[in-house]
Amino acid sequence: MIVVFKGGAPEAEISRINRELRDDWGLVPEKIVGKHKVVIGLVGDTADLDPLQIQEISPWIEQVLRVEQPFKRTSREYRHGEASEVVVPTLAGAIHFGEHHPLVVVAGPCSVENEVMIVETARRVKAAGAQFLRGGAYKPRTSPYAFQGHGESALGLLAAAREATGLGIITEVMDTADLEKVAEVADVVQVGARNMQNFSLLKKVGAQDKPVLLKRGMAATIEEWLMAAEYILAAGNPNVILCERGIRTFDRQYARNTLDLSAIPVLRSLTHLPIMIDPSHGTGRAEYVPAMAMAAIAAGADSLMIEVHPNPAKALSDGPQSLTPERFDTLMQELAVIGKAVHRWPQTAVALT
Repeated sequence: MIVVFKGGAPEAEISRINRELRDDWGLVPEKIVGKHKVVIGLVGDTADLDPLQIQEISPWIEQVLRVEQPFKRTSREYRHGEASEVVVPTLAGAIHFGEHHPLVVVAGPCSVENEVMIVETARRVKAAGAQFLRGGAYKPRTSPYAFQGHGESALGLLAAAREATGLGIITEVMDTADLEKVAEVADVVQVGARNMQNFSLLKKVGAQDKPVLLKRGMAATIEEWLMAAEYILAAGNPNVILCERGIRTFDRQYARNTLDLSAIPVLRSLTHLPIMIDPSHGTGRAEYVPAMAMAAIAAGADSLMIEVHPNPAKALSDGPQSLTPERFDTLMQELAVIGKAVHRWPQTAVALT
């Protein structure tokens, strides 16, 4: 349920109503300041509440509406139709993820292999126009014998790459035990596809302050994905970015996964959260990545995550889907054509105030 205030509602009146709903009605009110109006989201036992009764609390209340979706805080209704943004402070300034901001490009290798490789890759992707470096310190792999990442030592290498370039860092957390040390280095904490419904982990990342990138599970419906995001928001962290990275369908002969670009307009209608597309995992083949990246921008994605490795043939993980730095340079020029056409290019860091 949401309480929508009329334009110009006094802050003192909004605060009074907030207290009354909490103290007298036993609800959990969450204030949301939109571009045009202020909304209070109500969480709790609202099933039997009469919206008209709440509306009578103040003449400054314009309307009281029920959120019909099972995902409440994640629902676009919860923000009265307005998109949210996730603002990430980086050494270069603040980067904004969201529907009304320029495209954000995240690039880098699947795994952090050594310092020379990760720092050089960071320099190359930054020079091409990326704002964030991706790189796995902890890697969930299907086979227990595959490279699992260097763990904590790789976090230090990511920190060195950030120091050298100013790029923001996105890296995955696999275990609640590692969350604190991952969050010390990561500007955005990633929850991977295999952990999308690891509810203990979702609650933990929701209880910390760093923004969270939530990848869609390999066989997850959109509703299951949004309900997973709901766990994070319900734990107190509103800064969630959704990442479509391909789902498993019946045909795996020609591509690793099926990249569900139709999820972009569907999500746009259902949720206020920013949307990222990962065409590297979505296709599993480097030659398909550029076409899907351009299609994602045209479909309205807010961000792209692209795997880049200086020598894909020798990569310790996901080499076949990784672009060389040279191909990434060219791709960024190609993406600029689409991005400018849909008014989503370029994204530049702005100083925090």
